[in-house]
Amino acid sequence: MRHRLLAVLIWLLALGGTAAAATTAGSAFSNDYEVPGTESGKADDLLREGFHGQGGDTDTVVWRAPAHQSVRTPAVEERMARALDSIARLPGVGSVAGPYGPGAESAAQISRDGRTAYAVVTFDRPADSVPTAQAQAVVDAAKNPATQTDGLQVELGGRAIGLTEAPTAHLAEVIGVAVAALVLFLAFGSLAASLLPLATALVSVGTAYFGITLLGHAMPVADFAPMLGTLVGLGVGIDYALFIVTRHRKGLARGLPVEEAAENAVATTGRAVVFAGATVCIALLGMLVLRLNFLSGVALAASVTVVLTVAASVTLLPALLSAIGLRALSRRERRTLAAEGPQPERTTGFAARWSAFVERYPKLLGAFATVVMLVLALPTLSLHLGTSDQGNNPAASTTRQAYDLLAEGFGPGTNGPLTVVARLDGAGDRLAVDHLVQAIRTTKGVASTGPAVFNRSGDTAVLTVVPDSAPQSRATSDLVDTLREDVIPRAGQGNSMEAHVGGVTAGYDDFAEVVIGKLPLFVGVVIALGCVLLLLAFRSIGIPAKAAAMNVAAVASSSGVVVAVFQWGWGSELLGLGSAGPIEPFLPVIMVSVLFGLSMDYQVFLVSRMYEEWLETGDNRRAVRVGLAETSRVINSAAVIMISVFLAFVLSGDRIIAMFGIALAAAVALDAFVLRTLLVPALMHMLGGANWWLPAWLDRRLPKISIEPPDRLPHAKLPAQRPSGDTAEPADAVPVSR
Repeated sequence: MRHRLLAVLIWLLALGGTAAAATTAGSAFSNDYEVPGTESGKADDLLREGFHGQGGDTDTVVWRAPAHQSVRTPAVEERMARALDSIARLPGVGSVAGPYGPGAESAAQISRDGRTAYAVVTFDRPADSVPTAQAQAVVDAAKNPATQTDGLQVELGGRAIGLTEAPTAHLAEVIGVAVAALVLFLAFGSLAASLLPLATALVSVGTAYFGITLLGHAMPVADFAPMLGTLVGLGVGIDYALFIVTRHRKGLARGLPVEEAAENAVATTGRAVVFAGATVCIALLGMLVLRLNFLSGVALAASVTVVLTVAASVTLLPALLSAIGLRALSRRERRTLAAEGPQPERTTGFAARWSAFVERYPKLLGAFATVVMLVLALPTLSLHLGTSDQGNNPAASTTRQAYDLLAEGFGPGTNGPLTVVARLDGAGDRLAVDHLVQAIRTTKGVASTGPAVFNRSGDTAVLTVVPDSAPQSRATSDLVDTLREDVIPRAGQGNSMEAHVGGVTAGYDDFAEVVIGKLPLFVGVVIALGCVLLLLAFRSIGIPAKAAAMNVAAVASSSGVVVAVFQWGWGSELLGLGSAGPIEPFLPVIMVSVLFGLSMDYQVFLVSRMYEEWLETGDNRRAVRVGLAETSRVINSAAVIMISVFLAFVLSGDRIIAMFGIALAAAVALDAFVLRTLLVPALMHMLGGANWWLPAWLDRRLPKISIEPPDRLPHAKLPAQRPSGDTAEPADAVPVSR
């Protein structure tokens, strides 16, 4: 606060510097789900070694002739041949293979009814490296007015084409920030005070956004990581600043000078913010336990965002608080303070009545909250992890329509063929490849199998297998298992042929299998570290145990909501999220990390106030009642802001980000309105003084840390030092905040 101008300038320089560096360097994100050592990973390695230069992205141009015509009608053929020739001449396009050339392979690109055809467009680089402008040029050349006449429908699909449908305007962030601003203004009644949390969050999240772009040049980072970081950063950043500003305003209302009120807010609530941010980072960095490059980049990106939001809350925010002075209070509050002086604040209204209500009926309310969480968690039992492809895009998108046209004309498996790659050693292995092709063609679930293609040296063969089911279907996953466990081993008997199954579905299945196998270890590490932190902070066995149970409940129930919306399709088309489909394999891991960290936030802010009152009075009933009454309003306000920000990201146009948005919004809503303001206080009332029990031998050995003011000393003996931790007090007593 003594150097507030310097503090603001440092943050602005950090924002401007990272923005300039990221703009100059460009993005280098990677969506490589390959896990070394898996079957699909080995297939990709063999393909790269045996067929050099086949790393370019392949996309499709699909067209359907109008009724009573075919794709071989001279007018249709002429228009499409001209469009394909213009695409082949575009920069960045390596080749175009259409259906109008000679040979059986070209004829296979025309459907049996003759009304649908497709061409394969191969770029000269992977999809992650294809500039959006090049992909858009292909779309423009295919869908030009001269082509789409007389009822001819032309659509495009593929990963590179999907880049053209990514939203360019940050509409989601704008809507989320606007709703947060409205809630803050209604809560504070002061424009200056409501703008501070927004400014703090925007500066820190903006710096993190550009920093994540730079991080992509140093390690694999998914292309959705900046958006995920923004989603989490805006939510926690605004909330952290909200808690500090609320404490600062209370200090001003008690008559403290501006600097002292700000210093007290950071020294008290700021400690809780740092502690809560640390729990979020620990939960996110728990993904490093999985040792998957793809998730490691996401974990570091999100952690960087949280660290910067916490740093801004305890450095930039106090500088801004000292700059606006008493304008942190509303005009009415400033007039009242000047006319009547400081007044003792009493917690009244709905918060006090609700707290007393929970105290009177803890068993009934606890049972009700438990039933709600269990019902919402039931859909999680049917969770299906798999590839969510362009068939799940919104119905109006060209990628979705191309997907549907291919599925209708050539079968659903055309959108996700499997690739069998074999390493050969001698003429005997070439004969084995022929046997393998015949065996695969007669396998149940296979629609067609192309001829084996050999590389120049003859030591590698690749064949394309088209399933009769969609890429995201369980039947396709079963086919992958059948090929690996039965068909290929039988064909490889008596020879040295080494064959592996790759492709989109195989890669996602392998990734999901690795993730699921490591998930118990990951969840155990995250829960253990979080419980250790809470144990050190609250000197209690019961508090960490309840926090772990509540966090697991929040994850399970929010996962149930995600399954209902995205896997079962309840309202997904209505919300513009596309059709129903499986859940991405990496989503549960990231959800556990983010949700566990966010749910810890409310646990810390709620229980820290209860713990403060417990140290002051030694009365569990009063501690729970006062803590709930004094924190529920600010927790609920923070939850409304966070829910608004998360739900706004449903408008991002990205299915994965929309999944995160709905999952986080549901988790925060359940956490704030069911768990922290209902189930947790009900359980704490039922457990009484046992909430704060800690064995004396463990208490002596644990290091002393506190998220409360350093001068806050216990005025009553702890349960380990006293026979009973509960003293009676009338349930309708009105708590007074200090």
